[in-house]
Amino acid sequence: MLGIISNRLLSACLMMLAISVVAFILIQLPPGDFVDSYVNHKQQGGVTMTQDEVAQMRSVLGLDRPMYVQYFDWVGRIVRGDLGFSWEYHRPVSEVIGERLPLTMMLAFTTLVFTYVLAIPIGIYSAVRQYSLADNTFTVIGYIGLATPNFMFALVLLYLAHVFFGTSAGGLFSPEFQDAAWSWPRFVNLLAHLWVPVLVLGTAGTAFQIRTMRAMLLDELNKLYVTAARASGLSEIRLLLKYPVRVAINPIISTIGWELTNIISGAPIVGIVLSLPDTGPLFVDSLLNSDLYLAGALILIYCGLVIIGTLISDLLLVALDPRIRMGGKSSWCFTRHIILKYTPQFLVFCYRSSGLR
Repeated sequence: MLGIISNRLLSACLMMLAISVVAFILIQLPPGDFVDSYVNHKQQGGVTMTQDEVAQMRSVLGLDRPMYVQYFDWVGRIVRGDLGFSWEYHRPVSEVIGERLPLTMMLAFTTLVFTYVLAIPIGIYSAVRQYSLADNTFTVIGYIGLATPNFMFALVLLYLAHVFFGTSAGGLFSPEFQDAAWSWPRFVNLLAHLWVPVLVLGTAGTAFQIRTMRAMLLDELNKLYVTAARASGLSEIRLLLKYPVRVAINPIISTIGWELTNIISGAPIVGIVLSLPDTGPLFVDSLLNSDLYLAGALILIYCGLVIIGTLISDLLLVALDPRIRMGGKSSWCFTRHIILKYTPQFLVFCYRSSGLR
């Protein structure tokens, strides 16, 4: 058990390192940088900057240095707990993200809980009552949920709330609580508005997990061990929960990280449509304005949340399936082999890229 946890934690650290490299390269790929975006905004306002001013600004921000130097400087700051400075907001990145990250995490994990709390019982019921009216109803609703894009569903909810209830379904707070300090009434107001984005972000995932749970359980119910357990005199509920559900739920548990990925990837667009004060619109603005440190920090946080979700799914699988616990030693040996083989090559690459040779 300890070996499996160590293996997963080490894999998570290596994955974050690889993600940091890929994320930094992707942010640098679009033409131009923050200085170009800043100059364009100034020109639209009627202010013209000279080439010397532009070059001086790029030098102050460190954008005239090679890409690998900027990367190692960025990673070194992150290791020291400094996420950098947001050029667009003129504030430290940690302060800009810290104002919105708690709401993002609450929204993501609430949506994740909503997805699995609904999907698993409905999937079990649909498999046990195959081709019943309820099963067919859930199937039709599931197809609609899979086929409807999140942003379109959000627009439909906004329209229905305005037409039938005369109110706006956007945002996470009422106007009187928008800028208020945290208190119990503000938290209650948040819960009253939270169900709309949770419903929008969780509909497609819930529909997919229902279909998965139904299909896996139907496959298990037709196996001989279920017939043997039923012949031994076990009650139907106890038999169902003790044997086929425990086996069929493995693919559902293993997709927690994927589902969290889908939620996070859909959050920026949904956040813009619903005017949510989370990190979604902030992330889009940072990419549009080439705010390097802010965009990079948000990508690392998003990927870190996905890795945490995957780690949770791995630990749950270890607890539910003894076959995974028996394979923990070989998995650790394989990971150790990969580390010993490729770490020296990575260090040589970093050394040559740094220009110290």
